[in-house]
Amino acid sequence: MKKIGIFYGSDGGNTQSVCQKIAKEFGEENVALFDVAKTSKEEILGFDNLILASSTYGSGELQDDWDGMLDQLQESDFASKVVALVGVGDQDTYSDTFCDSLYFLYEKTKQAKIIGQTEVEGYEFSDSKALVDGKFIGLALDEDNQDDLTDERIQKWVEMIKPLFA
Repeated sequence: MKKIGIFYGSDGGNTQSVCQKIAKEFGEENVALFDVAKTSKEEILGFDNLILASSTYGSGELQDDWDGMLDQLQESDFASKVVALVGVGDQDTYSDTFCDSLYFLYEKTKQAKIIGQTEVEGYEFSDSKALVDGKFIGLALDEDNQDDLTDERIQKWVEMIKPLFA
């Protein structure tokens, strides 16, 4: 398996913490972890295997650092990549926009081989742009209301996607 680039956007620290757990689950020798605020387009595109993670802010907004980075990237940049997505949201306070950040990452990377779709069972939200064919288009996590489920969800997700990376 080629090294995986994990790129995250995090203001409050939850998404960073989640990505550190994902890196540990993969084995830190298999991944490189980056804060998207301190990286470049070239660093992202230097990886064939990517995990892109963002928190969702306000009423469904993408994290600011990702917003600026996505403007620099083209959909075609991801055509030969394998991409898994991670969204962090609050299904209680923002039930109608839960993990919408996944949608924005997906829209930019949909020419890639997207892996890691997850079931909605076990979540309590009213709407999300992150649903495709009844599943989340990546790993959806709620560190505000279901942080007790995060480790198990990460473990199962990594186990599922690990063999799908080239």
